[in-house]
Amino acid sequence: MVDKNQEFKDRIYRFTLRLIKFLGSVQRDLITKEIISQLMRSGTSIGANYFEAQSASSKKDFINYFNHALKSANESVFWINLLINGNLVQANLLNECRLILKETE
Repeated sequence: MVDKNQEFKDRIYRFTLRLIKFLGSVQRDLITKEIISQLMRSGTSIGANYFEAQSASSKKDFINYFNHALKSANESVFWINLLINGNLVQANLLNECRLILKETE
């Protein structure tokens, strides 16, 4: 039997690693440096809050951490869209950026 919780945790972890690798490849300038910084915080916060929810002390605590993870995902969508729509990602990374956006959504 497949453990759906473990499967989801693995998926979030792989997403976080993929995001970090992607952000490490984006060319930095004054603008992208700030967006990358914000996206690094919000994107890695998704997994951190979800993993923290797994050891919540109550249902209310779990919901709180899960909601923080969802808010971080929503914020990440904003930053990724800025990279795409602002033409701030190199052409060779655009497809990867779109895949990350889809996974974040």
